[in-house]
Amino acid sequence: MKLIERICSSGSQRRKIAASRGRLYRVALAWCGDAMLADDLVQETLSLALQRVHQLREAERLNAWMYSILNNCWKQHLRRYRPHEDLDEERPCGGATPDVAIDRMETVLRVREAVSRLPLEQRRVLALVDLEGMAYGEVATVLEIPMGTVMSRLHRGRRALLALLENERETAPQKAVSLRRVK
Repeated sequence: MKLIERICSSGSQRRKIAASRGRLYRVALAWCGDAMLADDLVQETLSLALQRVHQLREAERLNAWMYSILNNCWKQHLRRYRPHEDLDEERPCGGATPDVAIDRMETVLRVREAVSRLPLEQRRVLALVDLEGMAYGEVATVLEIPMGTVMSRLHRGRRALLALLENERETAPQKAVSLRRVK
């Protein structure tokens, strides 16, 4: 009977692992800033998770376990290769008007560019807390750092991001509004 329960549970876990692809990709993209590398990291993470699903002891910790695997894949990549800061192009999503879509796209690009200038450790914490909504304790477990370090990196990262965005806004030329008189 226990074998049947484990097989059913394992199949359920495999479906949950496959369903976590989007979340893992968002975090990986936030960490590395490269869509192709993020996809590779997620593929490696999913492959390892599916191979080792039997090692998961607590089913409710599946997401934290998956992020830990992703973190290990990322660290392994950093050991092998020097990181680069290429940003992918953001395509505008559906909006009310083309102006709204362009403004939204410009905002996304400015924020991504500002995030890419943050130190790697701050980017990692920001992505997990602000993008994925993980609790500080989960982030500490995933990144294998103390919770106080998570909180300080998050605080410094948010403060630095805000400063970068404010600095850019002050130095960016203002859009000129031209009006034409129609008779």
